[in-house]
Amino acid sequence: MRHEASFLKDILIACGKIEAIIASTSEESFLRDEVLTAAVLHHLTVIGEAIGRLSIELRQRHPKLPWKQIVAMRHRIVHAYFDLDWQILWDAAIADVPELSQQIQGILSADFPEIERG
Repeated sequence: MRHEASFLKDILIACGKIEAIIASTSEESFLRDEVLTAAVLHHLTVIGEAIGRLSIELRQRHPKLPWKQIVAMRHRIVHAYFDLDWQILWDAAIADVPELSQQIQGILSADFPEIERG
């Protein structure tokens, strides 16, 4: 079984990929481009899946993160794809993903100081 630090690193990698995608495009281009939206959706799904595999104990130690909401977004992406609001996904990618990345880095530092972040 994978160590929780591995799932946290998966989240960081997915956040980084979303941030790279968003940094290289405008909101208007993103909303019109099916490839970009699909890429961001994929990485948001990875984030939700990785969070879903974290222990309840770890999530309870860090109650400031919106764990349930992130997993709920993953479920919505996977199960209600045709009803997605692309503007909400853009907003999440711009505002929420960088903050999530910082919070996950903090958890790794606090709970798993022996793990390389590389």
